[in-house]
Amino acid sequence: SLSAGLDLPGKFLFAILTLMTLIANLVFIEEAVYIYRKIPSSKRSVIIWINAAAPVIATTSCIGMWIPRSTMFTDFTAAVFFAIVIHKFLLLMIKECGGQKLLLRRFENDHFKISTGPCCCCCLCLPRVRITRRTLFWLKLGTFQFAFLRPVLMFLSIVLWTNGNYSPYSLSPKGAAIWISCFVGVLTIIALWPVGIMFQQVRTILISKKIVPKFALYQFILILNHLQAAIISIFAMRRIIPCAPPLSSSARGTYITQQLLIMEMFLITVISRMVYRRRYDDLEPPECTAEEAGDNKQAP
Repeated sequence: SLSAGLDLPGKFLFAILTLMTLIANLVFIEEAVYIYRKIPSSKRSVIIWINAAAPVIATTSCIGMWIPRSTMFTDFTAAVFFAIVIHKFLLLMIKECGGQKLLLRRFENDHFKISTGPCCCCCLCLPRVRITRRTLFWLKLGTFQFAFLRPVLMFLSIVLWTNGNYSPYSLSPKGAAIWISCFVGVLTIIALWPVGIMFQQVRTILISKKIVPKFALYQFILILNHLQAAIISIFAMRRIIPCAPPLSSSARGTYITQQLLIMEMFLITVISRMVYRRRYDDLEPPECTAEEAGDNKQAP
């Protein structure tokens, strides 16, 4: 355990970060109780899953900070959990529109804009795709594949690691880490694309349900948990982050990542409570909206 060799400021920092993790979990538990009591059952589990992302990442980072040898397991656990959250966020947008049937009725004559990030944001010439049950299936499959394959790759990585064939900090083409990381990167981009497509379609009608700040929080967790960690890891491997005995450069990079994630996920947990803590009223069905619009035109 690293905590045995800490000086007084180090112990104080560990105590503060552990307290922040504890508070984040308490805030989430209180929010989960509120959601369970106030939110309709059709949306309850999806919203709880999404709200759990930040406290789970904070908890795994805190465990990795106190027990450095568990870092690989805690990082993989956080990555797998967030892979499931990506799929859940797509389902949330569908459920906020009243479910798949109402979404199809509302956009029956509309088309998805597929020239969006992270895959095709520069390909403006791509044709629009009609919104049907089949296209919704493909969007859901795009996020589900990541939620399914990420745990499989995690299991494979741990098996190779126990056999000495996997090192997270190895960039050698002969090692398994670089190939598994590239494959995970491709699967991640494929999973994020359907979420972006759906968000572009529903963000105007779900503006009253605060879908924009919800999507922003989801994006922040993604960037901080993946991109930030990758950048710090590259800095550590390039020795830009110097070693500080007893910590090597790579271990110190992991140590910095965990501390930053605890503070960031604490803030996101508190902000998520404010964004999600509201009563949810279903959108009016498309037919009712059309009839009311017709009545308003005839009234004068």
